[in-house]
Amino acid sequence: MSRMLKFLRIFFCVLWVVASSPLLALDELRVGLSTDIVTVDPHFANQDSVSAVCAHIYETLVALDPDTHLIPVLATSWRPINETTWEFKLRRDVKFHDGSPLTADDVAFSIDRPATLTTSSAPFTSYTKTIVSKKIIDPYTIQLTTAIPYPLLPNDLSRIFIVSKKAAQNASTEDFNLGKVEAGSGPFKLTRYTKGDSIQLQRNDAYWGDKPAWTQVTLKMLPNDSARMSALLSGDVQAIENVQANLVAQFRQNKKLSVYEKVSSRFMFIYLDFRDTTPYAVDKAGKPLAKNPLQDLRVRQAISKLIDRNVLAERVIDKLGVPNGNIAAPGTYGFSPTLTPETYDLAGAKRLLTEAGYPNGFGITFFAPNNRFINDDQVAQAIGQMLTRGGIDTKVQTMPMATYIPRAARKENGFGLLGWGVGGGEPSGAMRAFLATTDKEKGLGAYNWASYSNPRFDELLLQALRTVDDKPREKLLQQAVELAVKKDYAIIPLYNQVVTWATKKGIRYTPRTDEFTLAQQFHPE
Repeated sequence: MSRMLKFLRIFFCVLWVVASSPLLALDELRVGLSTDIVTVDPHFANQDSVSAVCAHIYETLVALDPDTHLIPVLATSWRPINETTWEFKLRRDVKFHDGSPLTADDVAFSIDRPATLTTSSAPFTSYTKTIVSKKIIDPYTIQLTTAIPYPLLPNDLSRIFIVSKKAAQNASTEDFNLGKVEAGSGPFKLTRYTKGDSIQLQRNDAYWGDKPAWTQVTLKMLPNDSARMSALLSGDVQAIENVQANLVAQFRQNKKLSVYEKVSSRFMFIYLDFRDTTPYAVDKAGKPLAKNPLQDLRVRQAISKLIDRNVLAERVIDKLGVPNGNIAAPGTYGFSPTLTPETYDLAGAKRLLTEAGYPNGFGITFFAPNNRFINDDQVAQAIGQMLTRGGIDTKVQTMPMATYIPRAARKENGFGLLGWGVGGGEPSGAMRAFLATTDKEKGLGAYNWASYSNPRFDELLLQALRTVDDKPREKLLQQAVELAVKKDYAIIPLYNQVVTWATKKGIRYTPRTDEFTLAQQFHPE
């Protein structure tokens, strides 16, 4: 073959690749997300995947930086003015997408709105129920009063998006989803939300802060790992979150890509089932047991000993996990050094099952999502095999997260896998959500699917929430989590995820502990 013929073949091959790739404007960014979302209403679903998308459009009074430190956003300052009242000063140069200016009235409305969305299965009320009154001092100053001293109010408000009252007061969640409501103040405006497909955003050129580098952004829902990786490699998107675990090393070697990673605040754990009976616990013949074996502490201990966390972290999720026995990530506020990951102990587990009256084990169903966390389907299957090896015959049932959450909220999943991002810079939010005794009026136990309840735990937690000084509060949180995890085995911690992003060469991303993927934090190099 002549050199000229070789050249022409290569030239036309390159030309075909370029011509077949989607044309992108230089200032357009397409990002592949790993989780589909159920809404773009910022107050309807307290799910990190939803909040991460909404954080392009809406803003909070205070927020978390990439290392989970509190930073000012719509509030320029905040301070306690007595034991139960916090005062927030607002920025004066903020306008919502509908053109109306940010005022304290919008803040008061936004704090009230989550409680009006009564059909939500994942409400934000655990962050707003503590506020018993609101006093507007002037258009840029608001005082929030809690029933008891509550030092964590700024942390809680990092979860509540502020919306334009004028735009949102008569709007339904469906109106938000249809893009009819211009209620945000963030760096991007929503132009279209196509459920199950994509979110189209346009840069807010009137934004008060640093303008994003991109005039248009498309967030594509690509929960299938292979499809998401292919989209990046083909040029359909320029960045993705959650690199397929077994491809991380290969992507690092690819000179056309950049990989970013960080230990996440999200810890993976098993929640149990403390009800008297459960349809999912059966004898060896498949007949439901008269008494729920998970109520026995020794059975819960045995389950913990049957889990080999190193195998999960090293093999099942390809080294994208750090075994942890805590709720808080290592080195962060509230981490208890006495809670180390349980060691795999097959003999010890079998001894405990025998002492509990189950020398031949029993059968159970284990539930898990299959499109939310790193290799969550494979993790669930591996846990099922580990339990079965120890005598607990385990059926594994997985489903998309959009199905999993409502089922779990109705307590139709008795025993399963979950991951939780410890937001707000400390673990009390997570402890309130899934370990506190359920009390809707107080906003406690919204995710307590296990029906766990220990009055002493509640007492320690509430005492911590009332304690202003950081050191005594941290000690109380540590005591509470030690009680729930080490003594009660209310949950079984597994590991913290290591979260990853990959971009085309020439695009830089600032990795975040909270796993949020934010278009405004991608920058051309």
